[in-house]
Amino acid sequence: MSTNQPLTRLGSAAALIGAILLFVSTLLHPLDSDPNDAPAAFAEYAADSLWVWSHLGQFLGVAGLGMALVALATTFESGRAAAWGRIGWAGAAAIIAVAAALQAVDGVALKVMVDRWAAATGEARMFAFEAAFAVRQIEIGLASLLSLLSGCTLIIFGVSLVFSSRYPLWLGWLGLLGGLGLVATGAAQASTGFSDLAMTLSMLASSVFLIWAILVGIFMWRLAPRLAGDRDAAKQRQTADGVATGIERSL
Repeated sequence: MSTNQPLTRLGSAAALIGAILLFVSTLLHPLDSDPNDAPAAFAEYAADSLWVWSHLGQFLGVAGLGMALVALATTFESGRAAAWGRIGWAGAAAIIAVAAALQAVDGVALKVMVDRWAAATGEARMFAFEAAFAVRQIEIGLASLLSLLSGCTLIIFGVSLVFSSRYPLWLGWLGLLGGLGLVATGAAQASTGFSDLAMTLSMLASSVFLIWAILVGIFMWRLAPRLAGDRDAAKQRQTADGVATGIERSL
């Protein structure tokens, strides 16, 4: 069995599990208050007992999707599809790294700060709020860069899929659409924070991304046996060429 076949199956499973984990963890995230209204949002976050766990779940979901993208990059045939896939590989690794930084700030540091703010009184409460607000701005910066990076990476993989004959053309165009949406989300987050516009774009683009990831996982699973067959055929051709070369040299 070639390395590509188990890696493709692993990537397929990572895509499905990662998408589900990210979706469920996001559902556990408190969303009642306006995220751009810091006092209301902080009060809601401080009261959430699942905050750290939901954010760790989000990170694991993103990590799973990143692993799936790495595996996807290995399934393209030689040529333009594989070349774009190599670039996308680097983007997938960067996504996991930035997501880890984001969740360290949002899922851990911000929770500590809003808890301190909620428990403080008098002048200490004002200082605690300013500290929590500063952490919030770091979170917004990381979130915007993660959206931009994810969008650019998704666009790259969309181009790879368009060039590849192993996947349907529409899957590549869907990836391009989701990537453009994530880029727009990142730009909105960077300029307006967690505004209504940014949150709406994020919801729409993230939904497209998750649907695309699930579809990619399904197609990768179906492609795995074909990759093994292609490798066996390539080995047979190499063996035949070697035999032919040996015969020619002996004559």
